[in-house]
Amino acid sequence: MRTKLPKYRRSTLAVATLAVASLGLAAPAVQATAAAPAPAAAAAPDIPLANVKAHLAQFQQIANANGGNRAHGRAGYKASLDYVKGKLDAAGFTTSVQQFSSSGATGYNLIADWPGGDTSQTVMTGAHLDSVTEGPGVNDNGSGSAGVLETALAVSRAQLKPDKHLRFGWFGAEELGLVGSKYYVNSLSSADRGKISSYLNFDMIGSPNPGYFVYDDDPALEKVFKDYFATLSIPTEIETEGDGRSDHAPFKNAGIRVGGLFSGADYTKTSAQAQKWGGTAGRAFDACYHSSCDTSANIDDSALDHNSDAIAYALWQLSAGTTIPPTGDLYENTTDVTIPDSPGAAVTSSVSVTGRTGNAPAALKVGVNIVHTYSGDLVVDLIGPSGKAYRLHNSSSDSTPNINTTYTVNASTETANGTWKLKVQDKGPQDTGYINSWKLTF
Repeated sequence: MRTKLPKYRRSTLAVATLAVASLGLAAPAVQATAAAPAPAAAAAPDIPLANVKAHLAQFQQIANANGGNRAHGRAGYKASLDYVKGKLDAAGFTTSVQQFSSSGATGYNLIADWPGGDTSQTVMTGAHLDSVTEGPGVNDNGSGSAGVLETALAVSRAQLKPDKHLRFGWFGAEELGLVGSKYYVNSLSSADRGKISSYLNFDMIGSPNPGYFVYDDDPALEKVFKDYFATLSIPTEIETEGDGRSDHAPFKNAGIRVGGLFSGADYTKTSAQAQKWGGTAGRAFDACYHSSCDTSANIDDSALDHNSDAIAYALWQLSAGTTIPPTGDLYENTTDVTIPDSPGAAVTSSVSVTGRTGNAPAALKVGVNIVHTYSGDLVVDLIGPSGKAYRLHNSSSDSTPNINTTYTVNASTETANGTWKLKVQDKGPQDTGYINSWKLTF
């Protein structure tokens, strides 16, 4: 298991180490004003759960008709690939089938390209299509395959004209050691690998006792998914159970940025995870992992629905043209910090700013993204390097969840260089949340 490292970024200059500490501070408050939100990107469509489940029903029927599985080298796998290809061909994709050999049998990858977009900046989304021989593999990985397929079909329904090129992949023989995805990546020239700006992997997204896990291999891709789940007030954790064990690994090893989602396999859900996600503590996320009971009954509809929508959200975000950069240097902390449900207790999240000259601007932008079930209980302050507190949000009777706002602070008396902190206090009991991210724009 890897230890997650704190992450932060700056748009033009290197920044120093980021730290997260828990402490309480008392300082005079200076009221800040909230800025108007930036224009939203084009909204991704809602992915119909019924459509995703219809694909899973097809995978189940295919397994039933072919010895109970959809494994590499078996008729059920080829029938699954033909089903997906038929849907994509009818929707206007350019599809190709790539053949390889493994364990004495022919395997297949299916690649589908949506016409248009800058092929030098290709966003690729994929999943493995094969099951183990022991069962039909409806969650592992019919769920990821179906979610990616339905998102591709949503691209066609919308007649999306993305700035970046869109490519989708369904890989074979993953269960034999990532054979299909390795073959695909190795078949690419160095120049073609360089054209893939990101690869998103979805392996098991409907586990019956689900967790919400996000790959942390690339901070920017991780943030896209975390931001989406923040809009649903669903906390996430970093994915470690399948780290390096799915089809993103060959892409990552080739120097391609990777991200993705996972809902858990045979690891056991803890009490803390059950408290925030529901489900049963002390039980595997998927007790039917690699077993004959991984059928169409082995799916949590809510997890499948949320994760499928998250695929579309990420694809719509990442395939758009370059976003409008902030007018200045950006410093950001994307490490989650839990806000204790203890009246008056405070936590802080810190960003270290170096390499600047003079004082902070009179219109310092402070972007705050907090996931919380009752924002009216929260008091949020920006703490400058001098220790002075600038009040961003005060507790009130507002019962709405979450805070996702950019504030403008007159911090012109502060030296720009130094440690800046976001301090959050929960003034009332019986609600939960965390700092999802925050940023300073100079």
